[in-house]
Amino acid sequence: MADILTLSSRIIDSGSDEGERTNRTTCELSVIAAGIAMVEAFGHVIAFETDEGLVIFDTSSQAFASRAIDALREWSARPFHTIVYTHGHVDHVGGARAFVEHAVSRGEPRPRIVAHRNVARRFGRYDATNGYNAVINARQFGPTRLGDFKQPRFMSDFVAPGVEYDSHMSFRAGALEFELHHALGETDDHTWAWIPSRRVICSGDLLTWVFPNAGNPQKVQRYPLEWARALRDMIALEPDLLLPAHGLPIAGNARIRKVLNEVASALEHLVEETLRRMNAGQRLDSIVNEVRPPEDVLERPWLKPVYDEPEFVVRNIWRLYGGWYDGNPAHLKPAPDVELSHEIASLAGGAIALAHRAAELSESGDHRLACHLAEFAGLAEPDNGDIQAIRSRVYEARAANEVSLMARGIFRSAALEPPPGGTQAG
Repeated sequence: MADILTLSSRIIDSGSDEGERTNRTTCELSVIAAGIAMVEAFGHVIAFETDEGLVIFDTSSQAFASRAIDALREWSARPFHTIVYTHGHVDHVGGARAFVEHAVSRGEPRPRIVAHRNVARRFGRYDATNGYNAVINARQFGPTRLGDFKQPRFMSDFVAPGVEYDSHMSFRAGALEFELHHALGETDDHTWAWIPSRRVICSGDLLTWVFPNAGNPQKVQRYPLEWARALRDMIALEPDLLLPAHGLPIAGNARIRKVLNEVASALEHLVEETLRRMNAGQRLDSIVNEVRPPEDVLERPWLKPVYDEPEFVVRNIWRLYGGWYDGNPAHLKPAPDVELSHEIASLAGGAIALAHRAAELSESGDHRLACHLAEFAGLAEPDNGDIQAIRSRVYEARAANEVSLMARGIFRSAALEPPPGGTQAG
């Protein structure tokens, strides 16, 4: 078993991960401190042992829950007293039913489940958009074949919280007091916790050891400035131990302060620079291409843009403060994509000419422009196998040159999925 606190300290102190994975799903349990354990999964399960039973933060996803429970049971036989959802994403709440059923099978009381009030609202939204979420999650996490993002159902049958709160809540289990704080960040239902007697913070997804997931292009609104404020509230408490729901735990106030401050500063920079340009009347297109964090920031092991990325965060900032209109009047009530594609193809001398030019641009490394032309060509002649093969190659090349999982997933799915009205290439 890896000594994850030692690993974390070495990475933070050196500023380099030296190829070590900071987000792991081994389902191994590590005792972080006396009476505190973490099971590394997708996402982590964090447990505090008290005289009244275990207080659990998050239950991981359905796929990892049973292994997480087995790991916890090797550490402690105490019953599950309280489960706190840090937020309602499925990798944090999906395993809850397994935890409840495990308790019942042992003849123990059903554990109390605590969450912010918006978690239940999220579950209702998931039920209303079940098919859409099935598609976008399969796309986001990297389909390998066309059928992977045609699954008919997203998760349902969530275990609703029995205790809800609005802004702050405290509860006791044995000798430990837990203070819960609501924050806007990756979600509108986020909880982070302060355990004052242990000087420990459970941060949920407010720290994930990657660039903050504040821009996800297929998901609902994120809140980067409020996210930064939550991190600064954590810093002010001067914690000695921070336990995230993804990534490595952090020991030592100086290390915690360093990491949280850098993450908060990166978010604040994007918000400040985006709003400055919005207030000057710039269009979204120019802002997206101008606003970036300093390059050295993206080299930090806890800020690498390997999941979400700053460009997407800028778009979400615009959406939060400015709505969906991007400043280009042609985009206010645009012509259908198919009609525009036919017109451009006609001007270019045919859809195949667009496709060949897309291939040339892709081979020269101009993947952004190549994708535009390939998409125009594919929409103009969706049944042309040669064009669709070129389009697929262009998107595969684009995916191979992207850093973030979100971008790779979308471009790779585009390579596999034909445009509307077309048939799959090859």
